[in-house]
Amino acid sequence: MAITVPRPKLTWSERLYLPTIAAGMAITLRHFKNMLLGRTKVTMQYPEQKWDAQLPEHYRGAPALVKDEAGRIRCVACQLCEFICPPRAIKIEAGEIPAKDRFSKVEKYPREFDIDMIRCIFCGMCEEVCPEQAIFLRKDYAITGLTRAEMVHNKEKLLEIGGIMHGVILKWNDKK
Repeated sequence: MAITVPRPKLTWSERLYLPTIAAGMAITLRHFKNMLLGRTKVTMQYPEQKWDAQLPEHYRGAPALVKDEAGRIRCVACQLCEFICPPRAIKIEAGEIPAKDRFSKVEKYPREFDIDMIRCIFCGMCEEVCPEQAIFLRKDYAITGLTRAEMVHNKEKLLEIGGIMHGVILKWNDKK
């Protein structure tokens, strides 16, 4: 059964909508005057101005791999980040370090390390679970690409944007 809702009767001035239009124009003119006088900031000019200075300390941006001071990759290909990633954005293919190498005790290194930035939800779980502190979330929020393939960051790209991290590294420690 349909319910009929009675409509209120409008007066002659209400039917013209002039008072409502005038009120809306008054608000618009007040905002325009405040903008011209510099009392309010309308918008941020994005490419020239960025939020980098205002980002909080706990901001989680895009993940990246880091190297140590000697230029070696910190990752030991333990694949903990791959297993804990909720959207399964991380793919690691491990390679073995030859037995003749000085650091053969490490056993593995990441031959392939890919992060699909389209799937990544920037949760930070990969950073928390990494035992070697090899993956970090940068304060980067402008991640763009023209194709899906450009949004899959491989090991070289992740190392390039990650840079060098200083500090104790467990995997290269001879006393370990």
